[in-house]
Amino acid sequence: MEPEVGLHPDQGRVRLRTLVFIRWMAICGQTAALLIAHFGLGLELPLIAAFLVVLTSGALNVAQVATRPASSWLRNKEATMALAFDLIQISVLLSLTGGLTNPFSILILGPVTVSASILTRRSTICLSILAIVAVTADVFFYLPLPWPEGSFFLHSLYLYGLWAALVFTAIFLAVYVSSLTEEARSMGMALVASQMALAREQKLSALGGLAAAAAHELGSPLGTMLVVAKEMKEELPPDDIYLPDVELLISEILRCREILQNLAAWPEEDGGDPYNFMPIQSLVEAAVAPYEKLEIETVIKASAREDDGKNSSPEHTGPEHPMVERSPEILHSLGLFAQNAIQFAREKVDISLVWDKRTITLTIHDDGPGFDPQVLGRLGDPLLSNREYVQKNQAPKKLDRRKEEDGDHMGLGVFIATTLLSHTGGKVAYSNHETGGAVVQIVWPRHRLEVAAHPI
Repeated sequence: MEPEVGLHPDQGRVRLRTLVFIRWMAICGQTAALLIAHFGLGLELPLIAAFLVVLTSGALNVAQVATRPASSWLRNKEATMALAFDLIQISVLLSLTGGLTNPFSILILGPVTVSASILTRRSTICLSILAIVAVTADVFFYLPLPWPEGSFFLHSLYLYGLWAALVFTAIFLAVYVSSLTEEARSMGMALVASQMALAREQKLSALGGLAAAAAHELGSPLGTMLVVAKEMKEELPPDDIYLPDVELLISEILRCREILQNLAAWPEEDGGDPYNFMPIQSLVEAAVAPYEKLEIETVIKASAREDDGKNSSPEHTGPEHPMVERSPEILHSLGLFAQNAIQFAREKVDISLVWDKRTITLTIHDDGPGFDPQVLGRLGDPLLSNREYVQKNQAPKKLDRRKEEDGDHMGLGVFIATTLLSHTGGKVAYSNHETGGAVVQIVWPRHRLEVAAHPI
């Protein structure tokens, strides 16, 4: 599964067809407005100069369609340049038809609006600055509209007010609307990454079940082959030249049977079947095991909380050990939190699992540098990373090792884990421990995770 085109910053954000269609609509509107104003309302406009400006947009459309497929994606820079051309074209056309006194002067913000919807914030800011420059130029350099009943004059104070309104609108589009668009785009990227991670975990979880099914289906044919081979061996004389071949065939069949028996036992041993039921502690251990390291001590403790608030051993007192379904969402999320804790830890990671009649609580605490206080309240948002804070507080040698293992990322991991756990009813809280290190606490309503007693 690959991310949708246009979600990644390095991919196209808008199709050429879209911008070409918008430009053709603008050309038709500009042409109609010029013809109606000149012939319908009797305004003596500089039609030749105005239509030359309109024709430049048409020429650009024709050139773009002729040089590349209309279905191709424009990268951010290409789309920004195209919208900048449209903005300048509208500004020049306004300067020939009354400047800001033209009722259609608001259309100069059209390219900025399109940019705020599909392009990066940086591109929108650049186009907003260009729009402010163009609006300012149209205040001072323009041909007045030739009204039929003599000259029409707007007070300079009104023009300056209109200029201020357009400028503040451009700033609003650059800051507020583009921020909403960036957030929506980041969320889209994060959700795609979540789907990819979950699909991968589900495929891995299904391997055990597929292996068991294959072993079951192939068991009968191999049994038949073994019976036939043994009968052939009994019928052959001891000195027959084919006897060694038959014995080799029997040994290979037995070897295949042994392999299939191991495959059939695999789901029971490691929980490969996604529909297996297991104690919650076993699920946590299965999620953490792939990321354990010899140099980092990882301790997992499980206990039941009694009604008086005291913890006790799960084997003796307190509520029964919760039996849960082997969930790919939980396995992936807990594995990610454990991996981060082990990578950031200096010596030890403590994982405590506590349950009572109402809740199941899992706490992961490492002795690393902890979370950056400046981003602590926003952990769980997409594209938010704790890397810079760790780089400042981690030893160089440790940092180099962690960086090699962790690689470049966009801060999607925590968001993915938080989103997946929320689907299972879990609430995730992030904090820094008073003695140092990061703390991740996950609390589930017990009834959301626990299943009826099921033989393991």
